[in-house]
Amino acid sequence: MIFLKEESFKIIGLCMEVHNQLGAGFLEIVYKDALEYEFKKGNIPYAREKKFEVIYKGIILPHNFYADFVVYNEIILEIKCASNLCDADIAQCLNYLKVSQCKLALLVNFGEKSLVHKRIVL
Repeated sequence: MIFLKEESFKIIGLCMEVHNQLGAGFLEIVYKDALEYEFKKGNIPYAREKKFEVIYKGIILPHNFYADFVVYNEIILEIKCASNLCDADIAQCLNYLKVSQCKLALLVNFGEKSLVHKRIVL
């Protein structure tokens, strides 16, 4: 069974729509703006640039993490615009999952000819 299947399917579908409309080559902020438009249009609950504190040995560290989006209050959506995804991108998503208590991250790369996405489950 795929965790949060319907929700992640909708999110990836919207990412594909944005990529089909804009293609590759824009900065991340452009894709984030387009996705925000699609989330609003589709009445999909989301938070953009969601801040997460990092707790270490009971104290809150001075630097925070900011996830691109948290969708349906359960899915981290991390946007990239690179020639390809790398291990550091996956590690970043894993860190977001740890600090957010979410169980699923979608890592999406708009920088390639075709949309590339990965599901990362904690």
